[in-house]
Order: sequence, then structure tokens, then C-alpha cells
Amino acid sequence: QVRLVESGGGLVQPGGSLRLSCAASGSIRSINAMAWYRQAPGKQRDLVASISTTGGTNYADSVKGRFTISRDNAKNTVYLQMNSLKPEDTAVYFCNAEILPAYVSAFLHYWGQGTQVTVSS
Repeated sequence: QVRLVESGGGLVQPGGSLRLSCAASGSIRSINAMAWYRQAPGKQRDLVASISTTGGTNYADSVKGRFTISRDNAKNTVYLQMNSLKPEDTAVYFCNAEILPAYVSAFLHYWGQGTQVTVSS
């Protein structure tokens, strides 16, 4: 059984910072790309940032220069450092990873349960 567990969300004032973490656990043979998505109330789930196995990154225009995605392959963990937070960053943030489980022969996409980020004064 493969799981993704996020942590680090919460309430922060505009201009503040938060760091999200997402750890993959279970019977994992390999992990390809990892990513963070977010979904605000009444809106679709959108890509925030992604990172490849070699560290190549991609960001949504709305977060470029403010957010940084990174990963620790030894810990099967991806991080999202969020600085200069704005009220419009308020959303549920979801971790996503492309994982090759021990019991199948293909990579599958897994999602975390989501963590709430609220930016408000």
C-alpha cells in the first residue's frame, strides 16, 4: 500500500511563509516526478509546481519567485517553501507523485489527502 502524507499547512498572515512537506511511504520501487497542486473553493485543482527526479522544476506563473519546490529522494519526500504569501494563495494543497509500486509493473499517480493553507489577516 502506497501513501502520500502532507503536513505543514495552517493559517498565516499576508507576506508570511509556510513550508509544506509530503512523504511517500509503502512498497515503493521508484518515484518519478513529484508535484504540488492546489484547489480553492469552487475552483478546479491547478498545478502549483513540479520537480523531476533530477531536480528540474516547473512553476505556475502566479507563484514564480515566491514558491520553491524541492525533494529529498532518500526520504521519498517533496517540499514546497511558500514565501510572500497572498490571500489568493488560500486553498487546499495536494501532493502528487508518479510512483512505481513493488507489486505492479507500471508507474501510477498517487495523491495525498490535502492540507489547508489560509492566508488572512
